[in-house]
Parts: sequence; C-alpha cells; structure tokens
Amino acid sequence: MLLEKSGRTFLQDRQLGSSLSAIAGAINAFGFLSAGYYCANMTGNVSALAANFVNGDIKVAFVSGALVVCFLFGAMLSAVMVNVGHRRGAAGVYAYSILIEAIILAALALAKMFYGVPSGQSIVSPAILSFLMGMQNATVTRVSGAVVRTTHVTGMLTDLGIELANWLETFAKSEEAEKHVRMLQRLRLHSLIIACFIFGSGIGALGYLHWQKGFLLTIACILGCLALPGIFVTSTAEKPNDS
Repeated sequence: MLLEKSGRTFLQDRQLGSSLSAIAGAINAFGFLSAGYYCANMTGNVSALAANFVNGDIKVAFVSGALVVCFLFGAMLSAVMVNVGHRRGAAGVYAYSILIEAIILAALALAKMFYGVPSGQSIVSPAILSFLMGMQNATVTRVSGAVVRTTHVTGMLTDLGIELANWLETFAKSEEAEKHVRMLQRLRLHSLIIACFIFGSGIGALGYLHWQKGFLLTIACILGCLALPGIFVTSTAEKPNDS
C-alpha cells in the first residue's frame, strides 16, 4: 500500500491484485444476487442504460445510470484523496483509501443486518457497492501504475491478450530472454487476477445463499485487515520525524 508504480515489486502487485480482485468478485456477485444489478460491471450498466431507455423501461435505465454515476464518484473520491495526500506529503494514502472503503462497506452491512430492505426493492445497496468498486479500482490502478485492475474484467482480459502476444513474440528473438521472463511474470499476474475474480464471485454466490446477513461485514473486515498493515508501517516510519 506504500509504494507506487515502478517502486512496487511483482510480488506486491500480485498480492494486492489477487486479494482485492477476489473481494471485487465477491461483492459483484453478492450485489447481483441480492439486488439484480452488477456493481462492478459499468460496461454492462451503460449498455443497459441505453437499451432500457430505448425500450421505454425508464426505471431500469435510471438505476443503471445511477450505478455508473456512483462508480464514477467513487473513483473521483479516491483520486481526490490521493492527490490531496500527495500534496500534503502524507504517506499511506492508498491504505487509508482502502480502509475508508472497508468502513463504508461495514456500515452498509450493519444497516442491512438491522434495517434490512427486501432484495430488489432498493437502489441504495447496489449504489453504495458501485461507489466502493469505483474507489477500489481507482486506488489500485493508481498505486500499481495501471498494471493492476480489480473490478474491470474486460480490461484484465485485454491486458492478458496483449501480454500473451508480446510474450509469444519474444520467442523469435533470443536476445530478449530477459524480456521473455518479465512478460511471463506479467502473464501470470493477469491470469491470477482474473482467476481470483472468478473465485471471489463464487464465494460471493455462496455467501448470498448461506450467509446473507454477515457476508458483507466479513468482507469489510478482510478489507480492513488488508489496509491496516500499510497504515501501521506508515505511522511507525513517521514517528522519528515527529521527535
């Protein structure tokens, strides 16, 4: 959570991308099964907005558009937080962004547990989840230098296809053996992230079927655990400067 772009290692990108991709998949699947809308699939939501508007189903078109706007505002909030943090010289801004995501998700989970709304009758839950997915995707995209995406499977598959073509091309040039190894690493990274999103989606479906009330709260706790080490390390590193 502390290093950015070229300062990050392959292992750090793999750990960050795989864990958050699994969480995104779980939230996306759970949100769809509980409310009938995908909170991370903005391509589908934009298509649904246009198609339902033309077909005269204004309500569904409105909801689809609202989810897109919420995703956009989530990405904007993440970017604003990171930009302000950088201008002020604050470390750990990415970890704090993930922590805020965890807090909002926990608040939503607790609200659903104590003041639950019947599935499919409220836009609030999918809207908040879309907002959080926008935050998460923007945070991970910024911290990894656009190497890792966690909610955008279309982008992941595009990256995988590009890297696969580049990797195959290195076989024809023996002087690019080192590049061949780097390409293989990136192939593994993108493949793992896609696999983790699929795995997380399965976990989200199981959570909806067997543990609806506590599932989102559990995911929020996992997100918090992912963010806290970065915040703790940052706080420890800043202590000598305060003295």
